[in-house]
Amino acid sequence: MIGFNFSSWFTLLLYLFYLGLALYFIYDLVFQKHNPVKSLTWIVLMLLLPYVGLIMYIYFGRDFRRTKMYSRKGLHDEKLKKEWSARQIAQLNDTGIPLHPELVPYKKLVLLSLNNSKSILTEHNSTKLYYTGKDALDAMYQSASEAKHHIHLQSFIIENDAVGTLWKNLLMEKARKGVDVCVIYDDFGSWQLPGSYIKEMKKTGVHIEPFGKVRFARLRAMINYRNHRKLLIVDGEEGFLGGVNIADRYYDGGDSLEWRDTQMRIRGEAVKQLESSFLMDWYFITHKNLRRRKHYRYKLPELTEDIVPETCFMQIVSSGPDSDWADIMQLYLTIITEARERISISTPYFIPNESILNALKTAALGGIEVRIMLPEVADTLFVHYASLSYVNDLLDTGVKFYLYTKGFIHSKTISIDGRCCVIGSANLDIRSMEHHFEIGAVVYNPGVSSELERQFDTYLKDSRLIKAKEWEKRPFRQKAYEQLTRLTSPLL
Repeated sequence: MIGFNFSSWFTLLLYLFYLGLALYFIYDLVFQKHNPVKSLTWIVLMLLLPYVGLIMYIYFGRDFRRTKMYSRKGLHDEKLKKEWSARQIAQLNDTGIPLHPELVPYKKLVLLSLNNSKSILTEHNSTKLYYTGKDALDAMYQSASEAKHHIHLQSFIIENDAVGTLWKNLLMEKARKGVDVCVIYDDFGSWQLPGSYIKEMKKTGVHIEPFGKVRFARLRAMINYRNHRKLLIVDGEEGFLGGVNIADRYYDGGDSLEWRDTQMRIRGEAVKQLESSFLMDWYFITHKNLRRRKHYRYKLPELTEDIVPETCFMQIVSSGPDSDWADIMQLYLTIITEARERISISTPYFIPNESILNALKTAALGGIEVRIMLPEVADTLFVHYASLSYVNDLLDTGVKFYLYTKGFIHSKTISIDGRCCVIGSANLDIRSMEHHFEIGAVVYNPGVSSELERQFDTYLKDSRLIKAKEWEKRPFRQKAYEQLTRLTSPLL
């Protein structure tokens, strides 16, 4: 009689359990209309790396947008945005109401943002652009120091360094003086932030909360579904958004000569849209609705020409697993296809999906000047090599790539034809477009867009144009790194 072998039976049961789970997830990938390239990548990974591949998929590969893990259903702001966006859609589709000349070429883009993210079109706004982290942080600090009623700060990264300490002291001082101070930081992006920093702020009355607290059981949220938004709203009257976080390197450049970034200050109607985004994130974290306080009630301000002397049409587009669509990705795709003369893109990380890649190829082959600026030296080598792997795909079509050499460029901007632009927190990569919580401003204004393109032209003086013949001669080791990292790009 053959003796009972516990080890063999346990191994068999474990394998059968793994096989059952793997088949379940493979079935889900095949029949639930997921992205085919990404689905195939995960299936191959699960088959070639038993157990490891399955664990990676469970923690990093599942689509929270489809499972509705994040939801803003029932929020008062969301109901109002739906009502107002429906009203504006009806007005735009009414042929009897003439469109403002600045909006005529971009009616499709306006309607897209109204339909997918309920982004209200605002008219009375004034803006100012900052092109270094230092200038942006100085302006933000000055604005926050003058707050009379409330400060709402949201940052992917807050660090316990000189800049982080400066902001901590300011926010605590304002809280002591009775200003309502609320702070959101991403728990993964700010993983080095010590508990003592947070406790000290809370003791003085600052309300500070982490987004997506990282625990081992929720390890899948460590990389995917982070809150990458960077916002500052002061008294509901002035707002900032862009790529700048609260850390020394954004101010002094860190290991780089300087830190180039793009941050926009907004005064006017669009500030309420920024406020709404912040308060909905606050609700996700605390399950408390700050709208109950009368001074946060959501309404478009009644502005006079004395307060906002210029007309600047703008929509604030937010995107994340709390929405039904990949709003930022659809925005980027549409603005690329709407270009008629030139496209100027600045992004630190360039990992486009197939739709964006084909749109850029089509634009360049159609005679549109396409310019893309990347940093020559990146802060993340793995993602940098993955970004460079797409250069070859586009060089042959006539796309011009520039590598910025004077420091690190962290700007996330797209401008077309000097008439329309997007400024925000989202990189032109799969993670920003499909997984992270992001926010951006679509600005329909020749003044703002032309200024952004002039700044792009200024960067060209400190940039290196990638030439096809020289690029082909780059070291074999670099080509190998690019291709190896490219293989994982559908999962990034």
